Amino acid sequence: MDIPFVKMHGLGNNYIYLNLFEKNYDEDLFSPLAKSISNVNTGIGSDGLILIQPSEVADLRMRIFNKDGSEGQNCGNGLRCVAKYVYENNLVSSTLFTIETKAAIVSAEVFGNRNKIHKITVDMGPPLLKRSQIPMLGSPDEHVVGEKFIVNGEQLLVTALFLGNPNAVFFVDEIEEAPLYELGAIITDDKRFPNRANVEFVEVINEKEINFRVWERGSGVTEACGTGACAAVIASVLNGLVLKNEDIIVHLKGGDLTIKWADDDHVWMTGPAEVTATGIFHWEE
Repeated sequence: MDIPFVKMHGLGNNYIYLNLFEKNYDEDLFSPLAKSISNVNTGIGSDGLILIQPSEVADLRMRIFNKDGSEGQNCGNGLRCVAKYVYENNLVSSTLFTIETKAAIVSAEVFGNRNKIHKITVDMGPPLLKRSQIPMLGSPDEHVVGEKFIVNGEQLLVTALFLGNPNAVFFVDEIEEAPLYELGAIITDDKRFPNRANVEFVEVINEKEINFRVWERGSGVTEACGTGACAAVIASVLNGLVLKNEDIIVHLKGGDLTIKWADDDHVWMTGPAEVTATGIFHWEE
């Protein structure tokens, strides 16, 4: 089977994108295709597969399949890439439009022209802070802010929330010393998170700037994670480390995002997206 694709990245968080406005495929194809196409040795190599589809409730729909074949709920870097693609390819008429995801309907605004979108702002909506909404085991109405979290014999402090995905945020003194590889996989599959979780490590530089690294459920270590960067800012605000309703610069491995948790409770993410390659993937099931 010959499958046309576009490979794009948001700060190094790279996915293969399929335009399903032009051609659709059988539903059972997507999970095995994600695993195959993401394989760096026998496929194209990526953090996963993203589908761009028509929607009955928004201007378009985005679906995310991680490199392990599991379906994700949302992807901040993916949203920016999708927004760039649909505007540059005339699939939407306005610079401001809505995107349906498994987690929520979000709005996106693109800056540039039909030939080149250079910046995208996405309204990620409000975070969900109750333990039952994340979800995380324990008293359902509690918020999880700086809570003792013992894992692998170590005592950490976790701040957890849901924004597009379940997120577990940990603060460290030095980002380069964060136990990303040692604990990332263990925490993401911890039974205290029934739906698993993205795991973020954060070093606060000052009240308007943080360093960030991430282990994504279903993908492992990635260069960037938009929903995780938003979660890192929310967690930093909840712990009194950065300011609410201010632009916070988040330094990810792949580059910088600007995140604001506004007074209306919505989280705004601004950053770039780039096309890496286009082509045909030759696939046999």
